[in-house]
Amino acid sequence: MKRNLSLALACWAALAAGGAPSVGQSAGPEPVIVNRGNPLFRDRFTADPAPLVVGDTLYLYTGHDEARGDEMFTMRDWLVFSTKDMKTWTPHAPIMKATDFKWAKSDAWASQAIEKNGKFYFYAAVAHDDSHPGMAIGVAVSDRPTGPFTDARGSALITNQMTPEGTHSWEDIDPTVFTDDDGVTWIAWGNRDCYIAKLKANMTEIDGPIRKITPPHYEEGPWLHKRGDLYYLIYASLDRKTQSAEHTSYATATSLNGPWTYRGELTQSAKNSFTIHAGVAEFKGQAYIFLHNATLTIGDQGGAVGRRAVTVEYLHYNPDGTLKPVVQTEAGVSVPPPPAN
Repeated sequence: MKRNLSLALACWAALAAGGAPSVGQSAGPEPVIVNRGNPLFRDRFTADPAPLVVGDTLYLYTGHDEARGDEMFTMRDWLVFSTKDMKTWTPHAPIMKATDFKWAKSDAWASQAIEKNGKFYFYAAVAHDDSHPGMAIGVAVSDRPTGPFTDARGSALITNQMTPEGTHSWEDIDPTVFTDDDGVTWIAWGNRDCYIAKLKANMTEIDGPIRKITPPHYEEGPWLHKRGDLYYLIYASLDRKTQSAEHTSYATATSLNGPWTYRGELTQSAKNSFTIHAGVAEFKGQAYIFLHNATLTIGDQGGAVGRRAVTVEYLHYNPDGTLKPVVQTEAGVSVPPPPAN
């Protein structure tokens, strides 16, 4: 019994230090993370949160920042956490590495997962190998929301060469996926420009043209969702004339084909972080917005551009469908939401 206790303590210590099992490998009994406010997870650096509700569980997919010192972005794999009450979270084994896409060479950047046809599809930005230089978007599939996920195509879904009007090699990043009421799934993505396209029913091919829907001050990190009859495009925004870090803004439309109406800023910049990245979910009657900042310190590594930490706040809608501005707090959703005005 003493030996088992020692092993359990050793495993816990490794996780607290930021260690994690390899993709698909069990970590043994999964620890529980208690929501103590923001950041949500304090044993590792996480970024680019993407929530998915399945039944009575919310799954949160994140990037995994591992930059040391002055490194910009070192991201090798994607993580997933789950909760049934927003009070306690279970970390699961990493779901996939960037290089599990055999055509990719690095950079496990922003992602989103979606359920369809009894399977879970995971869309993620990675650096393509030299056969198609630049950032690209891959799609992986699993029978479970916790993975592991495997490449669903054997090739990229979107490459830099498919958006030739862009001016830089990292424009094809940050995919967001959304299934409309008619069962058609759409994908939007992009840096500096926001692109949108339909997906075929197999979820692994683009169906029809790629169009631009770039709203004012759009920078990156789009998130599509719908509430009632209104579609929302939330994104990381940057007014390059007046701002030195990304804020969050949004636009709305009555059709995914547009036109999109700019609604203004939703959040200010994230503390200590140039980037910000929003993911939205309604869970058990409450809407939430997940973000990230760079306030976490682990050991000798403080928050930085490449060492971010996921946060969550309550999200509130006005009667006319607009969103109430979100103030980023340390308490987050560890305290009850304020009364509706």
